[in-house]
Amino acid sequence: MGNTWGMPWITQTTMSQRHEFVLLANEAGVNFRQLCRRFRLSPKTGYKWLKRFRAGGLDALGDRSRRPQSSPRICERAVADKVIALRRQHPAWGGRKLHRRLCDLQEPAVPAASTCTAILRRAQLLAPGAGVGHTACQRFARAQPNELWQMDFKGHFATQAGPRCHPLTVLDDHSRFNLVLAACGNEQGGTVQGCLTTAFECYGLPDGLLCDNGPPWGNAEACCPHTALTVWLLRLGVRVLHGRPYHPQTQGKEERFHRTLREELLSQHTWRDLAHCAQEFPAFRTCYNCERPHDALDGATPVSRYQPSPRGFPASLPAIVYPSHDTVRVVRTAGVVTFGGQTWQIGRAFAGLTIGLRPSTQADGQWEVFFCHHRLGRLDLTAPRLDKHHLRSISTTPAATSTSPAP
Repeated sequence: MGNTWGMPWITQTTMSQRHEFVLLANEAGVNFRQLCRRFRLSPKTGYKWLKRFRAGGLDALGDRSRRPQSSPRICERAVADKVIALRRQHPAWGGRKLHRRLCDLQEPAVPAASTCTAILRRAQLLAPGAGVGHTACQRFARAQPNELWQMDFKGHFATQAGPRCHPLTVLDDHSRFNLVLAACGNEQGGTVQGCLTTAFECYGLPDGLLCDNGPPWGNAEACCPHTALTVWLLRLGVRVLHGRPYHPQTQGKEERFHRTLREELLSQHTWRDLAHCAQEFPAFRTCYNCERPHDALDGATPVSRYQPSPRGFPASLPAIVYPSHDTVRVVRTAGVVTFGGQTWQIGRAFAGLTIGLRPSTQADGQWEVFFCHHRLGRLDLTAPRLDKHHLRSISTTPAATSTSPAP
């Protein structure tokens, strides 16, 4: 290894080199290009330093910031602060929702949705990888408000006081408008009926209600899917539709609403009791319906797409009336009727009420079974007779049953 002590120290700094260069370049008769080559500068750079020196002296030879004086990709601090403030109010909202909400509030100089996302990322308000791999899903919706409502319970959760909260939610299929968000103490039919009554009085009656197959709107009886709650709905002229078992995607809008409910409300609080839930739920519901931009609605709010139903809620249940050509039977306590010399299982939910029987126009010996205006199924009198100790069930094939079509 050689001795490095004899190597000369480099004592000339960048500033001293520039100073020396401009002093030499400023002399009369100097060969400027040759001088640039010797100082290893391009003529363009040499003229730049000479121009700065003549304008501002030695101080002008220092390095300047390369930050651009303006950038279309960076918004003003005040605008970014508004984006961040709105995000802190709604921690689950992304750039698109924040952009649309600021536009709805008529804020000046609203940044683009992508800029809002960049602001969140710089403020470390986005999880790493958020939005990566997201693909738009195919959506289906009814053509008009109130053609179909979707109803379900969100998974219940404990409160500090002990009782569990069972959030009941009802959503309009067309507009995604949330009609019911109730903090219930149970999942009984009477509780649901009370909540629906309040909704019907405010928004009117829908054409149909889609729910799953569990209680209180589903029945374990194979011959009869109806409960006291769904019989009440049928009397009001509301069709009751049931999703396919083990296919929650049938109620996809309800499932998506429950996810939003969990992310934007339920996970944000420690719930004291049911009264605390009932206090906080309305504010979220107002925000969801009237303020929160909805991606499935191209950024519009649900309230902008919803209209109350023209079908009002009656003061009392309509009378059960059948055409004069129908054969009418009263359903006995056990949920059965006798017709054509056979005992038929209709369902305990109809006990004490009347059904109408009319000949089928499709086949001899077939009789259609109606409750009010809703077809329950079909009796086949041509089938082999059973002994008196066995009950015969009515046929309720999905293709022929108006109360359980595919939604």
